[in-house]
Amino acid sequence: MSTKEKNLTFSRRNFLRTSALASGGLLVGFNLFTACKSEIKPPVDIANLNFNDFNAFIKIADNGYVTIFSPNPEIGQGVKTAMPMIIAEELDVAWDKVNVAQGKYNKKEYTRQVAGGSQSIRFGWDALRQTGATTKQMLINAAAAKWGVEASSCKASKGVITNANGEKLGYGEVVKEAALLEVPENVKLKESSEYTIIGNDAINVDLDKIVTGESLFGLDYKAKGMVYASVLRPPAFGQTLESFDDTEAKKVNGVSEIIKFGDKVAVLGNNTWAAMKGKKALKAVWSSDEDLESTEDHDKILNDILVGKEFEIRREDGNVKKAFKEADKVIERTYHSPFLPHNCLEPMNFYANVTPEKIHLVGPIQTPQWTAGRVAKLLKREESEIDLEMTRMGGGFGRRLYGDFALEAAEISNLAKKPIKVVYSREDDMTDGIYRPAIKYQIAASLKDGKVTGYHLKEAAINGNMYDLIPNFFPAGCIPNYKVSTQNYKSKITTGAWRAPYTNFLAFAEQSFFDEVAEELKIDAVQLRLELLQNVKNTSDEKIEYSGGRMEDTIKLAAEKSNWNENKEGVFKGFSAYYSHNTHVAEVAEIEIKEGIPVVTKVIVAVDCGIVINPTGAINQIQGGVLDGIGHAMYGDFSFEKGKPSHKNFNTYRLIRMNETPKVEVHFVKNNLSPTGLGEPGLPPAGGAVANAIYKALENRLYAQPFIKELQDKKEKVLS
Repeated sequence: MSTKEKNLTFSRRNFLRTSALASGGLLVGFNLFTACKSEIKPPVDIANLNFNDFNAFIKIADNGYVTIFSPNPEIGQGVKTAMPMIIAEELDVAWDKVNVAQGKYNKKEYTRQVAGGSQSIRFGWDALRQTGATTKQMLINAAAAKWGVEASSCKASKGVITNANGEKLGYGEVVKEAALLEVPENVKLKESSEYTIIGNDAINVDLDKIVTGESLFGLDYKAKGMVYASVLRPPAFGQTLESFDDTEAKKVNGVSEIIKFGDKVAVLGNNTWAAMKGKKALKAVWSSDEDLESTEDHDKILNDILVGKEFEIRREDGNVKKAFKEADKVIERTYHSPFLPHNCLEPMNFYANVTPEKIHLVGPIQTPQWTAGRVAKLLKREESEIDLEMTRMGGGFGRRLYGDFALEAAEISNLAKKPIKVVYSREDDMTDGIYRPAIKYQIAASLKDGKVTGYHLKEAAINGNMYDLIPNFFPAGCIPNYKVSTQNYKSKITTGAWRAPYTNFLAFAEQSFFDEVAEELKIDAVQLRLELLQNVKNTSDEKIEYSGGRMEDTIKLAAEKSNWNENKEGVFKGFSAYYSHNTHVAEVAEIEIKEGIPVVTKVIVAVDCGIVINPTGAINQIQGGVLDGIGHAMYGDFSFEKGKPSHKNFNTYRLIRMNETPKVEVHFVKNNLSPTGLGEPGLPPAGGAVANAIYKALENRLYAQPFIKELQDKKEKVLS
């Protein structure tokens, strides 16, 4: 490797700058994913350093306490705890001496300051470790220089450096000198056997503030001179605003101003009650509701797509047509899913203060960079003028990727010339959302001589189709003749990512289908998956996303922990396994019939996510994903009539209830591989496991979500 290549490699993994603090602290700014300029020198005028210029850094005080700024948005996935744990591990500082704070958005220093796709830990793993280890080495080098000994003769542990003579110096005692040293290259990283923080339970760093109600979330944020905005939006997708009368709205006590922007009207008030009451008093005339879309129309459109011939081929192996022609039998099934809203507990909200000098944005956002760029474009300003602060989020699930609410706040503030806080009501949130797209899957498989010889998956979706990598998930590589085709219908209804995009429903469809295949072949459902995986375990196909060996180990662990082959009277088990977001998950759902109704009582989960950073947080993520998957598969239903959503609030929209949640038992495959995501992978297999268990209990195959509709339609059979 050339010197230039070594420097580039080093710059991708290490610090951006170091600087000494007048107060005697060490500030190390680092880029988690790529570095910028490699020749940045410590600033001279440290006393006037504005720490907001750094958006990801370590700060070490004279007393040895460390502040680690977590750069990625926190939506409950635990990265604000886990990412600093990785740094603290390699830094070799006691975790109880670490204070964690939320970093700010800064485009210059980060390339993936995003909460989405369950990728924060995966992308940050190497760089975070390098950051902690490099900081530790700088401190050791400073201590060695102070003692006049070789740095190699010194070691650090829990914030204390020791030399061969037994002399000790705390990090705080050498922090000034360390800040002035050159950044070392090729520092040694710990072996997993040496970890003292990673792999041990850590309490959520925000837990005390969450339970005591301290300001953390976007809805908590307030600023001097701020007014609230409630926005009237078109009642149906496809409608536009023709006129409005604000006479009555202006009479509402606390309403200060009413502003039209595009097809929306913002009512500004001294508080949310005034703003929302003023919005209800508006009288608006909307364009005709003729030719607006309904779910009934979508259903026909998607059915027509499935029987049509115009498809985009996403992957094709072998000759599926020939395999089907030569088969002993071909099985074909169609699966249906509805639109779904995100329903974050904290409704959408955002603060904006647009002034000639800068644009100050504060709120819960999963995509700060994309949002900042769009705001700059909307207001015809430079992105460098935007100062964006991220708050903790009361749920995201993909909804807060889009930032439409932040753009609204910025546009209203720009027009009103004052700081604005846009706050959605629950009705706003549910009726003007960005929904999970309605999708239909048609799956067919050819069987010959007791084997699956061909497989064809067709997807028909509203607006979007599966990502190109999904066709390379299981069962790609397992079946010699394999094909995935997609087609979509462009709709005015806004759709987008919803926790575990596409796979949240696809996993149910495929895993239910494979259970039918196993039944047809008269083979155990788990055994069928294991046999199929033998074909991909040693594949040289670089497009295959999952690992056959890791999936096999995960399936075997789930089967073992659930006592899959043992039958217990009155308990019916369903199996499902799926790979998504770089993580392998297998689940066994247990169902009992209570008063004639199938009840999910327990779910046993096996997970291969590589090294587990924080076991407590990891278990919480899997449990949450499983419950989310079960709840929406069983009850989640949403439709449109002439462009208008069918539900506005939780009084009609059905969610899983506390007394319906099963026990979720989580087991991790132990290995020393780099960690992968956990926020989403637990969700996709849940629906399939439950559906397959319901079949065992009732001999009733489910082909559409929510399951409750199909079960109610066959109520007599359920109760018999």
